[in-house]
Amino acid sequence: MVGGGQLARMTHEAGIPLGIRFKLLSDTPQDSAAQVVGDVVIGDYRDLDTLRAFAQGCDVITFDHEHVPTEHLRALEADGIPVRPGPDALVHAQDKGVMRARLDAIGVPCPRHRIVTDVADVAAFAAEGLPAGAEGDGFPVILKTVRGGYDGKGVWFVRSPEDAAEPFRAGVPVLAEEKVDFVRELAANVVRSPHGQAVAYPVVESRQVDGVCDTVIAPAPGISEDLALRAEELALRIAKELGVVGHLAVELFETPDGRILVNELAMRPHNSGHWTQDGAITSQFANHVRAVLDLPLGDPRPRAPWTVMVNVLGGDYPDMYSAYLHCMARDPQLKIHMYGKDVKPGRKVGHVNTYGDDLDDVLDRARHAAGYLRGTITE
Repeated sequence: MVGGGQLARMTHEAGIPLGIRFKLLSDTPQDSAAQVVGDVVIGDYRDLDTLRAFAQGCDVITFDHEHVPTEHLRALEADGIPVRPGPDALVHAQDKGVMRARLDAIGVPCPRHRIVTDVADVAAFAAEGLPAGAEGDGFPVILKTVRGGYDGKGVWFVRSPEDAAEPFRAGVPVLAEEKVDFVRELAANVVRSPHGQAVAYPVVESRQVDGVCDTVIAPAPGISEDLALRAEELALRIAKELGVVGHLAVELFETPDGRILVNELAMRPHNSGHWTQDGAITSQFANHVRAVLDLPLGDPRPRAPWTVMVNVLGGDYPDMYSAYLHCMARDPQLKIHMYGKDVKPGRKVGHVNTYGDDLDDVLDRARHAAGYLRGTITE
């Protein structure tokens, strides 16, 4: 697995019961997965020679992020190394412009969008969204760098032309999107294997705070059977059309008139699927491992009526370990997953999962535990 973050850490954990020999390419020995994996290579994933040396002896290469240069992945494939997902699929998670063009071509509903070249072009894009005869300038709009953004980074909420200059300073193409009037954000998580077997997890509601995923509720409360099926079928179709192998997260907007629009794609285990560790028969991590090795996929059905995941973000309280005593004693069913990261304000350092029959109770337990671990709740 290329990338030493928490996704690699949890994927490695899922492979242990299967006896899978796991090799890791990590930036530093202190990275989350590098702390627990036995076979670690420290190196730069942007260097092709490093990637080629790392790939020797591997049955398959997979990833915990989308940042390996696409041309390097093509070189590995040319060397005969199975890369899953392959570069032809992964480029759609690496480049938002490529993603939007491809989703348009296969008829997937998306927010109105186009690549913009400068501030004047942003203003023109905003005005294009105004209904005939309407007054105003069409702002606000969303601007995104086409590559490299995550957790709110590389994304700007632009209220006027004067706010639009910053994204262009990075020197990479910029994608403009309409600001969608949405009821909530959903995520459809699916897994697909090389021989085309695919499974879909229940559609979840994802709640964001400052552009970072805070809470995931599985299944999405109050979602109609029709909308859930449409979202699952859409994610499965995208996985098939793009040739995805492994886990695919399709982040969605649910609109007031009952439509769903694709916001983002991620071709790896995803924050919106962390609930599956304790809430599904087979977790996203276990199914990602099965998929990239072309093993039969596991059952994605939930174990309980409700599962809630809340991210634990770093705050001003560095000693989270001492908080275990309170959290575990208060809620013996609580599941805590920590990533071995240094605590920094706003940094994802872990998550908690709770499950049960009553949604309000499950939500309260998860929020209390995450808040106590962070230090924002003290009783």
